[in-house]
Amino acid sequence: MKIAPPPDTLPRAIQARGVRHNTLRDLDVDVPLWRTVVIAGVSGSGKTSLAMGTLYAEGLHRFLEGLSTYSRRRLTQAERPDVDRIDHLPPALALRQRPPVPGPRSTVGTMSEVLNVLRLIMSRLGTHRCPNGHDVKPSIATQAMEIQCPVCGATFAPPSAESFAFNSIGACPGCNGIGTRFDVDTDSLVPDPDKTIGDGAVLPWNVGGRRLSMYAAGELGVRLDVPYRKLTRKEKDFVLHGKPVKQPVVVSGRNGRQVQLNVTYDNAITAAEKSENSKYLISHTCPVCHGTRLRPEALTSRLNGRNLAQISALDLDHLVAFANELPPLMPPELSRMTTGLLGELTGAIGPLLDLGLGYLGLDRAGATLSTGERQRIELTSTVRANTTGMLYVLDEPSVGLHPSNVEGLRKTIAALAGNGNTVVIVEHDLDLIRSADWVIELGPGAGRLGGQIVAEGAPDQLQKNRKSIIGPFLDGRLAVDRPPRPLPRERATIAVRRLYNLRNVTVGFPINRLTALAGPSGAGKTALVLDSLIPAARAVLAGQELPAHVKSLTLGSIRQVVEIDATPIGLNARSTPSTYSGAFDAIRAYFGAASGRSPGHFSFNTKEGQCPTCRGIGSIDLDVQYLPDINVECPTCHGARFNDETLGVRVDGLTIADVLGLTVREAVDRYAAVPTIVRPLRPMVDVGLGYLRLGEPTPSLSGGESQRLRIAARLRNSQRNVLYVLDEPSTGLHPVDIRTLVGVFDRLLSDGATIIVIDHDLDVLAAGDHVFDMGPGGGPDGGRIVARGTPAEVAADPHSVTGPWLAAHLGGLS
Repeated sequence: MKIAPPPDTLPRAIQARGVRHNTLRDLDVDVPLWRTVVIAGVSGSGKTSLAMGTLYAEGLHRFLEGLSTYSRRRLTQAERPDVDRIDHLPPALALRQRPPVPGPRSTVGTMSEVLNVLRLIMSRLGTHRCPNGHDVKPSIATQAMEIQCPVCGATFAPPSAESFAFNSIGACPGCNGIGTRFDVDTDSLVPDPDKTIGDGAVLPWNVGGRRLSMYAAGELGVRLDVPYRKLTRKEKDFVLHGKPVKQPVVVSGRNGRQVQLNVTYDNAITAAEKSENSKYLISHTCPVCHGTRLRPEALTSRLNGRNLAQISALDLDHLVAFANELPPLMPPELSRMTTGLLGELTGAIGPLLDLGLGYLGLDRAGATLSTGERQRIELTSTVRANTTGMLYVLDEPSVGLHPSNVEGLRKTIAALAGNGNTVVIVEHDLDLIRSADWVIELGPGAGRLGGQIVAEGAPDQLQKNRKSIIGPFLDGRLAVDRPPRPLPRERATIAVRRLYNLRNVTVGFPINRLTALAGPSGAGKTALVLDSLIPAARAVLAGQELPAHVKSLTLGSIRQVVEIDATPIGLNARSTPSTYSGAFDAIRAYFGAASGRSPGHFSFNTKEGQCPTCRGIGSIDLDVQYLPDINVECPTCHGARFNDETLGVRVDGLTIADVLGLTVREAVDRYAAVPTIVRPLRPMVDVGLGYLRLGEPTPSLSGGESQRLRIAARLRNSQRNVLYVLDEPSTGLHPVDIRTLVGVFDRLLSDGATIIVIDHDLDVLAAGDHVFDMGPGGGPDGGRIVARGTPAEVAADPHSVTGPWLAAHLGGLS
C-alpha cells in the first residue's frame, strides 16, 4: 500500500519569539524540526540559555502537563522560561554536560541496561544446579515452572532474571548487593590519645547531642579528666563497645540551671555509625560475595562455563565475542529463543561500542566513570528507546571523546534524527558542527555582548558567511597555531608499577613546558596523571611515602602541585566572581571608607547589609505544590540583594548593587585608579572572563569557565616551580576561547610554571610543546605510551592512535 506524503500544513520549525533568559534579550529564532541542529558560539554567548534554559525547559514543562497532579508533585521540574511564545515545540528530553554521579548500586551494566538482558539470558539459557548439586543444562523442559533433575529426579524452581539482580532478590546477604562492606576504623575515633575525653578525645561524641553519651560514660564509671591512653582496658572497652543503657545525666541549661536528662548511651562505634561520617569508615571487599554483589546461589548458574559475575567482568568488546560463541552450544529447540535474546544483547551493546566504550566492563562501578563516559551511556539508552516526535537537547556530547569516537557519536545522533526526532546540540567540536543539518550561531561576544544570532544556515553556508565567527574554523582558514619550544633536559619522571591497565609505565614530563596527554577513553591517562602523578607528588612534597603502586618519582624543581578541574565553584548564588576573586572585600572596603560605614554594611551575607526578605539572594523560591517551584525577583529589593539603607549609599554615582551588575572588564576600567579592586579582577580579563558580571552566581558557570576562573585566581601568585594539571580544559570552549586559554598557558610558562593537560581537542594537542599518546585502545588494550614527541612527530608516528587526526589538523595549518 502506498503511503501518502505528509501534508504541507505540518510545521517545519520551532518558532521561539521574545526569548529572555540570561544573555538572551528578546531573541527571535526558528529551529528546524526533524533535523540535527547545532547551536554554536563563544563561551557565554547564550547557547545553553537557548538550548537548555529555553527549549528544553519549556518542552519538558509541556510534556509534564499531561501527567497527573500526583505525579508532577514527585518530579523535579525546570523553571518555565521567560518568552513571548514558543510554537510547535515537541516534548523534550535532555542529555546534560554533567550527568549526576550514580550511587553505589549503579554499574555500567545497570546504567546501560545490558545487565538486564544478560540476566534474562542466564535465567533462560544457563545451566542451573539442582538442590543435590547436579548441573541441569538448558532445554525446553528448563523453561517450565518446575525443573526435574535428570540425575537425581529432584524438582526445583528455575531461577528467574530477578534471581541474578543484586538490587533485589539476588543480592548478597553480607553486603546487601554493594560488593563492599564499611566498618568503623577504631583508630580514627580517638586520633589523639593524649587528650582527655572531656577535652574531646572521642571524636564522634563531640557533635551536638552525642555529647550526652560522653556525660553518660562519665556517670557509668569512665574517667573523663585523664588522658585517654591512661584509661584502663575496661574503660576503653566500654567507650568503644559498651552496651546501650539508659542513664540519667545532669547538664547545664542556657540559663545556667541544672537539667536532668535520661540518656541512652551510644558507644563511640555506634555514634560513628549513626553520624555516617566517612572519615570514621574503612571499606573492604565483602567476604561473602568477594565483591561480586550476588548471593552464592546466583553464582551456581553458568553460561558456557562462566557465572554471571565472571561474564560481567568481561569488557564489552569481549562480551560480544562471548555472546557469539553461545548459539552452537544451545539445543536446536531453543535456537529461536537464543537468536532473539542474543539479538537484544548485541543491540544493547552496539551503541556503546560505537561511542568507544568497548573497554568498560559491566561490573565497573558507575561512580568511577568519567563525566564523558556517563554522558555517553545515557545517550545510548536514549537511542535504544526508538522514540519519534521528541526534542532531544544534548549539551556538549563530545566531552571526553577521542576523535576516533566522534564518528560513532555522529551515527548515534543521526539515528535519533532519523527516527523522526529533533536533535538540538550545544557543541564546539568542528566535525560534529560540519555534520549538522543546520547551525545557529550566537554571539558576537559573551555576556552582554552575546545573545544575538550572528549567522545561521547549513555548515557550508556559515563557512562563506563573513559575519560567522566559527566559519573560518570550519573551513580550516583559522586554527590555534603555537610552535613547540625546545625541550629542556629536566623532567618530572614517574614510574608506575601497576594500576588499572598501567603496567610498568615510566613517563618523564618536561619541566617548564606544556605537555599534552592524548589517547582514547580508558587508555590510562587519568590513571597515570590524576591517580598516580598528583598523589605521588603531593606525598613527596609533604615528606610522606609514595602510593604503593608508584615505583619512583623525581620532581626536579617542582615544589607545588595545583590540580584545576571543571567542577562548579560554590554551592549557591552567594558565590560570585567578585567574592571568589576577593575583589568584593576591596569593593566593600572602598565603599566603607567613602561613606564612613563599616565594610560589613555593604555585604549581602550579613544582616547589616542584606535585604531582610530574600536575605541577600535577590530572589525567592515559591513552592506551588505540584507545579515547579517558581523563582521570582525579591519584591523588597527587586533583585538588588541589599536593604534600603545600604542601597541609599552611592559612591561615584553607583550603589553597591550597581557595582555587582558591572562586568569584570567594566569594573577594571571604572576602578583603574583603585589597585586593591583591579588587582584581583585583571586576571579574569586575562583569561577571557571579562564578560562575567561581578555578582553572577559561580555555580551557573560552565566547566570551562570554572577552570579559567580557578586559573585566574592563581595568576596573582608566583608560578615558579608550580606544576599545573588540567583535565579536559577545552570543555565548553569555542576555538576562539581555546586561543585565549593557550595564551594563558604561555603566561604561566613564561613565569616558570609546568603544565600538563589531558585533552582530546586537536587545537590543544597541537599547541603542546610535547605530546604523549596513550593506547592503542582502552581498558586492557591501553595503558601504554604508543607515541611521544612534538605534535608533528606524533602526527607522523604510525603507532599513534591520535596521529591521523592530528596530522589532518596540522595539515590544515600549513
